[in-house]
Amino acid sequence: MKIDLELNLRNLLCPMPVIKTQNVLKKMCLGEHLKIICTDPGVKHDIPTWCKINDYVIVEQFEQDDDFVFVIKA
Repeated sequence: MKIDLELNLRNLLCPMPVIKTQNVLKKMCLGEHLKIICTDPGVKHDIPTWCKINDYVIVEQFEQDDDFVFVIKA
């Protein structure tokens, strides 16, 4: 899978990771992949819920060290 854009959202607290993710995805082309890296544990719930409401697909989701990583298909 090709990652088209990576967004470092470390050290941002709710609601900023969701807002920044939303703003970037709006500018991406259909089918592109966005990788976001967050440290706020709230994103484990917030990002999947936002994606479901807005019809985005989470292709991959995992935790690595202190990071929460998502790959979202635009």
